Amino acid sequence: MPDSYDAIIIGAGIIGAATAYELSKAGRRTLSLDKLPAAGYGSTGASCAIIRTHYSTLDGAALAYEGFFYWKDWPGYIGVEDESGLAAFHETGAMVMRTEANGFLEPICRNMDALGIPYEPWGPEQIKARLPVYDLGRYGPPKLPDDPAFGEAEGEVTGAVFFPCAGYISDPQLATHNVQRAAEARGAAFRFNRQVTEILTEEGGRVRGVRLASGEEVLAPVVVNVAGPHSYKINEMAGVTGDMNITTRALRQEVTHVPSPPGFDFERDGLVTSDSDIGCYCRPELGNHILIGSEDPECDEREWVDPDDYNKDFTDQWSLQAQRVAQRIPSLGIPSRTKGVVDLYDVSDDWIPIYDKSALGGFYMAIGTSGNQFKNAPVAGKMMAALIDYCEAGADHDSAPLQFELERSGRSIDVGFYSRRRQINKESSFSVLG
Repeated sequence: MPDSYDAIIIGAGIIGAATAYELSKAGRRTLSLDKLPAAGYGSTGASCAIIRTHYSTLDGAALAYEGFFYWKDWPGYIGVEDESGLAAFHETGAMVMRTEANGFLEPICRNMDALGIPYEPWGPEQIKARLPVYDLGRYGPPKLPDDPAFGEAEGEVTGAVFFPCAGYISDPQLATHNVQRAAEARGAAFRFNRQVTEILTEEGGRVRGVRLASGEEVLAPVVVNVAGPHSYKINEMAGVTGDMNITTRALRQEVTHVPSPPGFDFERDGLVTSDSDIGCYCRPELGNHILIGSEDPECDEREWVDPDDYNKDFTDQWSLQAQRVAQRIPSLGIPSRTKGVVDLYDVSDDWIPIYDKSALGGFYMAIGTSGNQFKNAPVAGKMMAALIDYCEAGADHDSAPLQFELERSGRSIDVGFYSRRRQINKESSFSVLG
């Protein structure tokens, strides 16, 4: 006899684990399946795990602000002991440069005002007081190092905005393990090194479970695709791409780790930064290092790949990101030995995730989340559980979208904002910034 559950979650990254946790809390017997050997072992483990509230859309900012409170009280959210310890939230705040590319942050500050999210305008003197190693030259738009104008400043940036409700998780895999343990305490099961090869369906047009590479069948009336960069392959297995206006693809990314400049401890005194003038974001990294990622400026080539076959070695992109940050931190050393991360994002057409049902009854999706949704995992898991309850009770989410209440902020979100059928959102940054 095949095993049977109330819900199968494909993928045990941070959002998959949070979905299992919330479904289990609601009384569903869940099974999480992952082709990798542990929770958070894939793209979640490679995440920069930045927690922030500044988003280009109002709904994106509202969801992120809600998520911030879960990370701030992480032990309270998890509610159980983990033999590996609990992940730590480093609440550094985030500083975002005002640039022409981000509308000098006026649209984002309007979102903050509408939601009551705190922020502080910073002038050059406040930036230098917090980051005395900074050069405030205006180098944008971002360029490649072989551009003759690379490193040439034209005036100075006008200032920045500081968002205090921000920081980072230094161990995203541990955070996911925490959520796994919390879900297991509510009865959830996790199986690793299990690859899904087929989505099983009934004649009536509903999902009925999955088949694994071993040939084993596992049955459930609900299946949730949270497979990260492999999500589009799972959707193709399920045959649900036909009515999707928004699709997802796997994007190769490199993250650079370099030592802090002499005389400055970035791990202790640094903060999360976003700087579209140089096309990079940064956060402190363990060992007094600076973690550097690309904000996907136009000059950087995007490399869409097969998630089962891509280059896992560093390329010139590693040093390119370090050189861009060296414009801002002239004393930054760029070591000859590369250190950092090469992994994948699961990216939607407008970089806004899909949290939705599908054309196949009982088959749900939490996809297109990489790069900017780690921070939203606790609330995204809760929202997915509410969406599943709503649809399985007979509601038509496509015509009457779920209105999801945000407990901490007192707002509600029209979950249709994240629909697979939506039009591309022109308010998006169309980048990792969301």
